[in-house]
Amino acid sequence: MNIREYLIRNGKDYPSKLGVIFKDKEITFSSLKEAVFKLANFLRKQGVHPSEKVAVFLPNNLEAVYSYLAVLSLGSVLVPFDFMLTSEEIINFINHSQARVLIVYPKKDIDLEKIKRSCPSLKEIITSSEKEGFLSVREILEKESPDFAFPDFKQEDLACILYTSGSTGHPKGVMLSYKNLDNPINCIKHFLDTSSKDVIFCAGVPFSHLGGFDYLLLMSYFSQTLILLERFSPLGVLRCIEKYRVSFMWLVPSMYTAILSLKEYDKFDLSSLRYVVVFGAPSSKALLKRFHQVCPQAYLLNGWGMTETSAPNCVLPPGVDKLESIGKFYPGMQAKIVDEEEKELGAQEQGELWVKGEGVMLGYYKEPQLTKEVLTPEGWFKTGDIACFDKEGLFYIVGRKKDMIKVSGEIVFSPEVEEKIQLYPKVKEVAVIGVPDKLRGEVPKAFVVVKEEETLGEEELKEFLRKHLAHFKIPHYFEFLSQLPKTRTGKIDKKLLASLKTEV
Repeated sequence: MNIREYLIRNGKDYPSKLGVIFKDKEITFSSLKEAVFKLANFLRKQGVHPSEKVAVFLPNNLEAVYSYLAVLSLGSVLVPFDFMLTSEEIINFINHSQARVLIVYPKKDIDLEKIKRSCPSLKEIITSSEKEGFLSVREILEKESPDFAFPDFKQEDLACILYTSGSTGHPKGVMLSYKNLDNPINCIKHFLDTSSKDVIFCAGVPFSHLGGFDYLLLMSYFSQTLILLERFSPLGVLRCIEKYRVSFMWLVPSMYTAILSLKEYDKFDLSSLRYVVVFGAPSSKALLKRFHQVCPQAYLLNGWGMTETSAPNCVLPPGVDKLESIGKFYPGMQAKIVDEEEKELGAQEQGELWVKGEGVMLGYYKEPQLTKEVLTPEGWFKTGDIACFDKEGLFYIVGRKKDMIKVSGEIVFSPEVEEKIQLYPKVKEVAVIGVPDKLRGEVPKAFVVVKEEETLGEEELKEFLRKHLAHFKIPHYFEFLSQLPKTRTGKIDKKLLASLKTEV
């Protein structure tokens, strides 16, 4: 993956073609290259070389596009943060990653001065809009030159650290190399007939997650026009598809549900759609078929991948009418199903999905033991997903082995939520599990034991958690119990909690 070369090529071969459309701003590939290189030049002057890390805390906007591509053009290390994180989480991640620069949107509840004081490694804070005392992206683009000597870097070098957990005790940063970032491109090329003629649409899927990040990679590699929506809006999605003749997009199931809940959803012209993809959460075959009725000419497909495997890795091949399947793995990735003794299983047998190949991460940042637990010496990654495959070689996800919850594609780890709830002085004990949710796929539910002689209500606890957790990590349901069930070894029996017949 060499973003710099793609930008140079696009600026030369498609100088007047629109690369990004965001709100009322249309950015040509020529202008995109110039803006990215100007920002890259400034970062270079701040000492950002291929091994240095740049943290980015931005919503999906033009500054985010410039920032992501500028860091990757330098061969440096991109550290994107989910835009819903709190100041506490940002400080934690900056100190863990030792980022040199932070590019940030100055939200009211984000204390930049505190971040600067609390992060010794941070040498520069750049804002996406004017903030007194800090340099802005706009000022940089007005003053800098796009012409400078780019540093050399290797494809095996670290390209990004993607955090999938917000725990202050054990942040979990997935390390992907520049070579790993070739995987999404190669997978798409193998299965789908996409080209520079396609118009792709990022309908609010965050760049800080691979589902959004991949749009930047495809736009750069295939010279495609990217339509960018800052945040998801069902009506906004339909209007953009019709207005810009969008041909390729992917959304999580809850987004399709929201679109289909609009009374006028079938009044829009969606005939331009060629590929419609579902990802990131348990999907409904019935839901996708209903959406297909308004764009029958489009190919609907399912797929699979993880942050740790530089998703996507597996795609339902065109012409296969099995939406319940995640499809087949492309040749750059191998996959197998193993039992608890790590013995390889055959067709129709359920076990843990292991994958190996070009997309598999370098490891977890500063977590050698955790890395060793999931990566074998031979390079197999233990996904934690329970899966099987049929005689045609199509794979199916059955369930999840790991203690994780996927909320509309966002990954939430139960231990992290439990850790924060346990901080509240009235809480004696807590356990968090995932429960089914028609809109979001899954949501967290907390079982809480309150200390003796204390009283605690749901709203009081939620108010506390809003200061410590991104909103999607806060449990949607709370159940207060006198005690939590335990196994014979004294551990909390989450399996028993999950089987309780409770109203959710």
